[in-house]
Amino acid sequence: MEMKSAVAALAALAHEGRLNAFRLLVRAGRPGLPAGELARRLNVPPNTLSGNLTILSHAGLVEGRRAGKSVIYSARYGDMTRLLQFLMEDCCAGSSDICAPLRDVALACACEETEPS
Repeated sequence: MEMKSAVAALAALAHEGRLNAFRLLVRAGRPGLPAGELARRLNVPPNTLSGNLTILSHAGLVEGRRAGKSVIYSARYGDMTRLLQFLMEDCCAGSSDICAPLRDVALACACEETEPS
């Protein structure tokens, strides 16, 4: 991942509403959630959610697809993985005890293998 893409993704996540929406979509898995359901679960007005999803989408973190009259949003797991890899790229400075807790968190993740999106 390039620095510019990482900065855009981190900037998009540096807002409580967008971070909450992204985390909810990550938990929802590949099927994602309809925009209306997402707004209800987050207790935010649809226009506020729409603005937040647009910013997350431009940052490459979420995507929407039409399903009838609804738009279903889902996390872009491949791009999320690339962002995490970018953040961890220079981890440890030769000292594995620094990153061992992060490795343990990744191994404990109940997520299934994801392919790049």
